[in-house]
Amino acid sequence: MRHAYYYYGKEEFLRKPKLPVVVMGNNDEVFRAIAEEMAQEIRQKNALGEKTVLICPVGPVGQYPYFVELVNAEGISLKNVWFLNMDEYLTDEKEWIPEEDSLSFRGFMNRTVYSKICPDLLMPEEQRVFPDPHRPEAMEELIAELGGVDICFGGIGINGHLAFNEADDNLSAEAFCNLRTRVLEISRETRTANAIGDLNGAVDDMPRFAVTIGMREIFHARKVRLGCFRDWHRSVVRHAAYGEISAHFPVTLMQNHPDVLLRITEAVAKLPDEM
Repeated sequence: MRHAYYYYGKEEFLRKPKLPVVVMGNNDEVFRAIAEEMAQEIRQKNALGEKTVLICPVGPVGQYPYFVELVNAEGISLKNVWFLNMDEYLTDEKEWIPEEDSLSFRGFMNRTVYSKICPDLLMPEEQRVFPDPHRPEAMEELIAELGGVDICFGGIGINGHLAFNEADDNLSAEAFCNLRTRVLEISRETRTANAIGDLNGAVDDMPRFAVTIGMREIFHARKVRLGCFRDWHRSVVRHAAYGEISAHFPVTLMQNHPDVLLRITEAVAKLPDEM
C-alpha cells in the first residue's frame, strides 16, 4: 500500500502538517537559523544569569561554523552553558570508538567546535557531555540536576529516528517515548544511510553499536528544533508531518510536543517534478 503523503507536492504538504514546518531557501539558511537560535538562547539565559542546557547533534553539523563565528565575534560567554551531545558510536565491545576515528562525534566536536572557540569564552570540559555507555543513566540524572533541557537540536534519520532512537515496531508510541539513554544496536538502514555520507558507502565498516540519549530526554526538552536538507528527507518530512504517531517512525512522536519546529529547505519541500 502506498502512502499518499509521500507524493504531496509542496503546496499540499504545507497545507495542514501535524507539526510546524518552516521552509527556507537552502542549506545555508537552515544552518544559519539553527546557529542563531543556539546563540540567542544563550544570550537570553546569560542576561538572566541562568544556565543554558542544549542537546546537540553531530548531524546536522552545518550550523556549527556559524555558531562559532557568532560566539567569537560577539564575545558570547559559554561559561554557563552545557552541551549534551546526543550520541556516540561504540566498538563491538561497547566502548566509545577512539576520538581519533573520523566517525567519532567526540572528535568532531573537539575539532570543529570547541577548538575553534576563544578559550576565554569556552565552557569547562565537564560541561561538554556525551552519554556514557557504562553509566547511561547519568545523562538523565544530569538533566534533572540542571533543571531540564532548554532546546534539543537534531535531524531525522531515514527511518524517522531522532539521535539513535531506532524505529521499533514492537513498542507502543507511549513505551517508545519513555525510552531512556542506553546502548543499542544500530539498524542496517541507518548504517547504510550514514555509510553513504561518511564512508563512501562502506557499510561493513560502519559501527554496529551506539550509545544514545533517550527519546524520553528529547521529548521532555522545552523546545525541539529539527533540520532537514537532504534529497531523501523529502519523504522523511512528509511522514513526520502526516504519518500516524508510532514507534515505527519515531519522529512522529514530536507531533505531540508543545514546542517543536521543523526547518527544511525549498528542495525538500518540493518533489523533483516541481523543481
